[in-house]
Amino acid sequence: MAALVGMLAVVAGIARLAVAAVVIVRIIHEGAEFSTLLWPLVAMAGLILARVGLQYLQEVISHHTASVVKVALRERLYKHCLALGPGYFDQSRTGDVLMSLAEGVERLEAFFGRYLPQMIVAALAPALIFAFMAIIDLRTGLVLLAFALVILVLPNLFHRWTRSSSMARRNAYGALGADFLDAVQGLPTLKAFGQSEARGLLLAERARTLFRATMGVLAANSATSALTILGISAGAAVALGWGAVRVSNGDLELRALLIVLMLGVEIFRPMRELVQLYHDGMIAMSSAEGIFDIMDAEVEVLDADAGSSPLELAPEVTFEGVNYAYSGGRRPALHDLSFTLNAGETLGLVGPSGAGKSTIVWSILRFFDPQSGRILLGGTDIREIPLDKLREQVAVVTQDTYLFYGTVADNLRFGGPNATEEQMVAAAKAANAHDFISHLPQGYDTVVGERAVRLSGGQKQRVAIARALLKNAPILILDEALSSVDAENEAVIQEALDHLMEGRTTLVIAHRLSSVVKADRIIVLEEGRLVESGNHGELVAAGGVYAELMAQQQDIEDGPGDGPVEGPVEGHGEAHAHEAPTHAPVQDAEAFVPQPAHQGEGHHHHAVPSGGTADAPASAIGFFTVWRRLFELVSPWRGELALTFLLGLAHHSSIIGLSVISALLVGQVITGGDLTVLLWLLGGFVPLAAILTWAESWVAHDLAYRLLAEMRVDLYKKLDPLTPAYMVRRRSGDLVSVVGGDVELVEFFFAHTITPAFVAILVPAGVLATLAFVAWPIALVLSPFLLAVAISPFMAQKRSEGLGDELRSQLGEVHAHMVDSIQGMREISAFGQGPARTAEMVANSWRFAHFQLRFLKERAFQIGFIEGMTALGGLAVLTMGVWLMTQGDISRPQLILSVILSVAAFAPISDIARTIKQLMETLAAARRLFVVHDAPVPVMDGPGVHAHENGQASQNGRSPAISFDHVGFSYGAGEAQALHGVSFDVEHGQTVALVGRSGAGKTTCANLVMRFWDPGEGHVRLSGHDLRDFELEDLRRQIALVSQDTYLFNASIRDNLKLGKIDASDSEIEEAARQANAHDFITAFPDGYGTLVGERGMQLSGGQRQRIAIARALLKNAPVLILDEATSHL
Repeated sequence: MAALVGMLAVVAGIARLAVAAVVIVRIIHEGAEFSTLLWPLVAMAGLILARVGLQYLQEVISHHTASVVKVALRERLYKHCLALGPGYFDQSRTGDVLMSLAEGVERLEAFFGRYLPQMIVAALAPALIFAFMAIIDLRTGLVLLAFALVILVLPNLFHRWTRSSSMARRNAYGALGADFLDAVQGLPTLKAFGQSEARGLLLAERARTLFRATMGVLAANSATSALTILGISAGAAVALGWGAVRVSNGDLELRALLIVLMLGVEIFRPMRELVQLYHDGMIAMSSAEGIFDIMDAEVEVLDADAGSSPLELAPEVTFEGVNYAYSGGRRPALHDLSFTLNAGETLGLVGPSGAGKSTIVWSILRFFDPQSGRILLGGTDIREIPLDKLREQVAVVTQDTYLFYGTVADNLRFGGPNATEEQMVAAAKAANAHDFISHLPQGYDTVVGERAVRLSGGQKQRVAIARALLKNAPILILDEALSSVDAENEAVIQEALDHLMEGRTTLVIAHRLSSVVKADRIIVLEEGRLVESGNHGELVAAGGVYAELMAQQQDIEDGPGDGPVEGPVEGHGEAHAHEAPTHAPVQDAEAFVPQPAHQGEGHHHHAVPSGGTADAPASAIGFFTVWRRLFELVSPWRGELALTFLLGLAHHSSIIGLSVISALLVGQVITGGDLTVLLWLLGGFVPLAAILTWAESWVAHDLAYRLLAEMRVDLYKKLDPLTPAYMVRRRSGDLVSVVGGDVELVEFFFAHTITPAFVAILVPAGVLATLAFVAWPIALVLSPFLLAVAISPFMAQKRSEGLGDELRSQLGEVHAHMVDSIQGMREISAFGQGPARTAEMVANSWRFAHFQLRFLKERAFQIGFIEGMTALGGLAVLTMGVWLMTQGDISRPQLILSVILSVAAFAPISDIARTIKQLMETLAAARRLFVVHDAPVPVMDGPGVHAHENGQASQNGRSPAISFDHVGFSYGAGEAQALHGVSFDVEHGQTVALVGRSGAGKTTCANLVMRFWDPGEGHVRLSGHDLRDFELEDLRRQIALVSQDTYLFNASIRDNLKLGKIDASDSEIEEAARQANAHDFITAFPDGYGTLVGERGMQLSGGQRQRIAIARALLKNAPVLILDEATSHL
């Protein structure tokens, strides 16, 4: 439909110019009276309005169709992702997938909204051109047809080059997105090990690789565009030049020549507009390659037919000879495993880290299928049970708790979407979560942040337990469900779980063997094999693996003590030092990390973490401020910017020169003068215009994309000092949107705005001056139309800016939601929330499409208005020129020259005006970027502490190694204190245990020692020096941290370990791994220390990840070691 309307617009445009040529012929050749030309002039006005209306309609239809296609494609893609399942995405990189699902699909807007309809119009245009011109002159029609066909064929000559360069760019773009997301989510870890700057160098190389790949695409596009422009100009020039010779020889009527002149390159307009879209089209097609990669991925876990399983399934699970290995069979996980989880039974599953316990859980949920053997549910092979029916039988609490961005209630209802408030509260109470939830700022309506960053580890796990209880499935799987819960909560929750497990089939996976002592039966795994089975008493009596594990754990729990804990904390929270070792309990308010409101609908408002202020809204950065700051960014490339100005001016001057030469050539034909010089000039300007077009495009884009690479590098450099405090307030997916799509949009300013704006001032001014010299009334009638086009973009500037801001903000929301939807795939699949998550994604996409369609309708109106003003301006000039000629004030050649020049005057100003809406979106993208840069850094480098001063204090022991002196801290203004008046000392060589309930502030203390935040009150000191006095790198060099949220990067085990010591030798790495009891399982992998751990280490078990994190900290060999729940998965 859009293509059909586009063809009608082309017909209206050609017909209007043909009528204009007829008017000129009648006045010049036939000496018609002005009154006889009124109706043709009125017809021209009607054709102008028709073209404007048709063009607007084409734009609206195209973009609405594109929106429908995009939403449907994103829905289809995500449904395919759900079918691929968590097993596939555990081996994929979220940033790369995100670039396809969000940014990649969005890139198709240009393809479906503009490129594809224009390609259809351009393909049909040659036939229309020939049919029109053949009526006037067959030979001229054949010339134009030949050039039109050549122009259409030319791009195919570069197809292979274009495809390969597009693929290279797509891969580079995906790698940047994946590494950026990995770096941003892992920045606290990078900073703790002093490796954030090194990771910045990697991202800089990724950004510059993307720049080179983009210029490769541009090279192919520029070559295609230059040759196409050459073909368009040559076609028009040959038709005109040959026509002039034929008229001079009496072989062609002047009317035909004037029609060729008036149409000029306009007759090739469909092809020219297609050329202008080549860049967008190629970028869209490179993005499509990433989409095809996902769509072509084979679904390995095939769903069963809805009617293929019994209506009722007994809650009994049986493994029969199950074998499974990861990495395509290279990493064995389960060996000939056979056991039965009987209905109503509580079965304990124990074994060392990496023994295959979690693999059993994912196998039951069919995240993957075993290579051999089978798993039965209620006597039916689970491969014969529909996935939704299978997974609704099972509720699971995993050791890697994943909570989604949203409220506490949203996360709880993930387990029971239809749960009432009473049921939700009952589940929370059963999980001992109700009390801490009630103390949150908005209770159950409190937004927990991305990956529940506002909650402590124990709080997150209790919410996850409540979520599983709400599902009320007949089978309950607890996979290290109490690993992050303190002893007091463990006892309470365990009691609640004991009641809930009565009459329910339960599989309890635990490292804490106390969790399985009461189990009806316990099975023991070792290296994926079942080695023992029985109840607690039987297994202890057998003296095997279980008894050994129990004895080891008992030895640890009953290990050598140093007397009772002395000096309880007083009411104000101070802890007092005693003889080593000191155990200083810190009692305080539940820790809560607030996050400010997310822009958009339906989000809650929260205070900003201390040490920073809330981000100013992007709209607060004014129009001219954005322009100024963008110009400041380009200042290092002043020389290249000046060159783009000169090339832009030369390019447009060459186009106008072609028009002037063409007009003079026709004038020379009318007066009977010699054509030789003008024909040579015409032939010379054709390649000159093409070369200058290519040169301007290449230099402008080289400047723009070179700058974009540096902007991406600078964005990471800014996030480095802001994190982790800033990431409590922002979603990582939103920041990927900034570094990807927002920065990419800024290219439009540097490549398509600065130079055109400069040219749009000089060229029309020069044309008006020339017309004023030829005939001032013509310049006078043209001026209002030029002025209307010039000021039209600013008439609705505020509305356009607002829409642009909303548009980019909503796209950031789409990105952030997609990150959650990929990284939380396990929970989405396990809780059967795929359809609901898909519906949310579709709703987000339509919300974005709503803003985008409003924005694009305004742009279509803007383009239509400019098109109308340009055509009406030309009509006004023609009308005035005809009148002046009838009065004898101008000659016939001057009339032709005036009409051609008036059209040329509009070209640069309409180019900049028709892109103003896109410029508004570009400025909105720039604002989002500047919001990050404007965020205040919460923790700054201190003046520095000299090494000998720090060392001396350390040696003589005059000051404690770590000292908290009346420390008070809140994560947000107006929020409850996370720490209040806390004082305690850690002497050199001491081991001090910091204990307390979940959310009591233990991790907060670690964060303050690392100077991720600074205390609001009091002092934290290292060897007598306030931490604020240290340079951050120097401070963190002296501390090794193992956090409860272990973060491993998408790299090899060796590379992750070398974060602790970048120049560590293989022997040092292996020794640290041995000390962490990790060497044996690492060497058991086929690739050993070269094994890729996957994104966030998801290719390893929780215990394996934690042991690598411990080895990494040991390798750093810092004088201060902080273990924050370092053994929760061991």
